[in-house]
Amino acid sequence: MSAPAPYPIGTPGVAWGAAERALWLSRQVRHRSYNDDVVKAVERLADRFDVEVYGHLDYPPDHYRLFAVRSRGWRDDLPVALVTGGVHGYETSGVHGALQFLERRAADYANKINLLVAPCVSPWAYERIHRWNANAIDPNRSFRENSPAEESAALLRLIAPLRGRFLLHIDLHETTDTDESEFRPALAARDGKASEPELIPDGFYLVDDTENPQPAFQQAIIEAVSKVTHIAPADEKGQIIGSDVVAPGIIRYAMRQLGLCAGITGARYTTTTEVYPDSPRATPQQCNDAQVAAACAAIEFALMAPR
Repeated sequence: MSAPAPYPIGTPGVAWGAAERALWLSRQVRHRSYNDDVVKAVERLADRFDVEVYGHLDYPPDHYRLFAVRSRGWRDDLPVALVTGGVHGYETSGVHGALQFLERRAADYANKINLLVAPCVSPWAYERIHRWNANAIDPNRSFRENSPAEESAALLRLIAPLRGRFLLHIDLHETTDTDESEFRPALAARDGKASEPELIPDGFYLVDDTENPQPAFQQAIIEAVSKVTHIAPADEKGQIIGSDVVAPGIIRYAMRQLGLCAGITGARYTTTTEVYPDSPRATPQQCNDAQVAAACAAIEFALMAPR
C-alpha cells in the first residue's frame, strides 16, 4: 500500500493551531438542509410523540435547535431506551434510520418501554456531510465531563435526569469510504501524527462495550440485520477496522474511556451500529432499513431478557 499524500492543511508532524483550524473551517460547504430533512420530519411527529428542544448550537452565522422525541404517555414504571443518530453528521442512515424508526416502528413499543430518540445530534456536521463539528472536534470522542463539544454536552444534559433508568442505548452510525479518504487523514493532520491506512469493511457490523460485553444481545441484532443487508466479514487478521472480531460482525471498544456516545447511559444493553452505505450491495433505503431493524431487535431483546 503506497504512502498517502500529505493532507492539504497543515505541516506533516505538526498539530494544527488556530490558523489551520480556521483554514479548515473556511473550506467546509453546506450540502443539505437540517431544517428540511430533520426539523420538518420531527415536527410532523409532534401529533404522536412529545417533541422537545434540548439544546442549541451557535456556529455563526448558523444556529441550530437540537431535538429529542419522547414516547407520549411516559410511564415512570417502565425502563428507558435511548436511540441516537447523527452523532457523526455525515453518517446519513443514522439520522434517517432514527427518523424512519420513529415514523414506522416506535408505536409498536408503546406501554412496553419509554423511548427517547435524538435523531440528529450534530446538525452542523449533517449539513456539511462531515465527522467533526465546526471547531474540528469529533463529538463521538467527547462524551465526558466538561466536554469540548457542545453537541456532546447537550446530550449529556438531556439524559442526566434519567440515569439509572436506561435499559438500552443504541447509537446509529456508518463506516464509509470517506473515513479512509478524508476523515482519518484529517485527524492525523490535525493531531500532527502519521496517517495509518486501514481497510474499510464491506458490510454491517456492531461495536460492543469492552467493559460490559453483551454477546447474546449483539448477536440478536446481527441476526435481524442480516435479513436486510450483508454482515461485514473479518479481514485477513481476523479484525474489523483494527479491532479483533469476537463473533461474526461484532467488535468491542472501551466506550467510556474513548468518550463514545454509546457509553453515556450506564445501560445494561449498549451498542453502536455501523452500516456501510458505499457497498455496491446496499442501497440508501437498505441502510435505513438496517438501522431500523437493529433498533427493533435491540429493544425486543432487552424487553425479553430477565431483569
